[in-house]
Amino acid sequence: MALSPNYSWVEPDNSSLVKNGAQDIRALGDAIDTSLWNVGFGQAGKNKIINGDFGVWQRGTSFSNPANEAYLADRFNIVFDGSGSTRTVSQQTFTPGTAPVAGYESQYFIRMAQTVAGTGGSYVGYNQRIEDVRTFAGQTITLSFWAKADATRTILPNLQQNFGSGGSTTVNITSGFTSTNLTTSWARYTFTVSVPSISGKTVGTSSFLQLYFGFAANTVQTIDIWGVQLEYGSKATPFETATGTIQGELAACQRYFFRLDSSSNVYSVFANGHFNTTTNFRTILPFPMTMRSTPTFSFSNMNLFAGNGASFLGCSAGTPTASTMTKNASVIDMTVTGATAGQGGMLIANNSTSAFIEGSAEL
Repeated sequence: MALSPNYSWVEPDNSSLVKNGAQDIRALGDAIDTSLWNVGFGQAGKNKIINGDFGVWQRGTSFSNPANEAYLADRFNIVFDGSGSTRTVSQQTFTPGTAPVAGYESQYFIRMAQTVAGTGGSYVGYNQRIEDVRTFAGQTITLSFWAKADATRTILPNLQQNFGSGGSTTVNITSGFTSTNLTTSWARYTFTVSVPSISGKTVGTSSFLQLYFGFAANTVQTIDIWGVQLEYGSKATPFETATGTIQGELAACQRYFFRLDSSSNVYSVFANGHFNTTTNFRTILPFPMTMRSTPTFSFSNMNLFAGNGASFLGCSAGTPTASTMTKNASVIDMTVTGATAGQGGMLIANNSTSAFIEGSAEL
């Protein structure tokens, strides 16, 4: 164990230990200075919220009037009811030196600006679904986050145990959560709650523990959030992302969703393949990360380039199709005209910076 220069290791006198399990461990612990333990820094994995610092935005950085249940920053989606409301959810950048935590200069936070209140709404807010309803079951946990608003606004979080398809009835967890007023300055808010045991429950397919941030419905408001953390115990420790690294957080997000795009090149190459017949192009697309389940696919502005370099071949059906998928890769086919069987080719962007391939395995 690496020790701070201000602390030293004292070898315990093993002769004083009682050799019977727990007593032995307690005696050994008495000989070790534990003042540096569990201080919160560098404990990758303690936070079960992925992308709690809002550093990953694969789908875009601004969403004007997103649909109910649409995903925004990775792993967070918006939910609402009622009619007539308008809102924009966007990535906001901290001015250097203004992050809400001294010593943690995060880059982004999330903002919801509701500009038309709407009518008939009973809820509006964000969700994140944490894979597997067993997470935190029977434990005391603490939610913490930083937030501010354009004026005094209310926020009311809650949790939900969803036992998945074929599982037991959903359990809503509201005890321990209270409606709280946000102010115009960044502040950290914490809630400590007890998660019910799942003893006697049936866990089905795609179960999850859901965190929900509820805002006032039918209200014009602007609300900013950063540093969301959900962890074991009755105390909020210093914020850490779920993985503790930039690349790790992206990989954790890509377990549920990935997007390959052509933002840097109008003829970006997505995959190499071949024309297996005169009317079909085929390629295998490896995913950047093993996904939670077999994903669903979306494509936009895709085209083909023939291997002889002489011509482009367009997809006569308009879009590619994905088949023979696993959690790691997919076969992609495109119907074409005028191809030479056996010739190589490339799946490319169709002279567009908005071409993309998306795979989603969200809960």
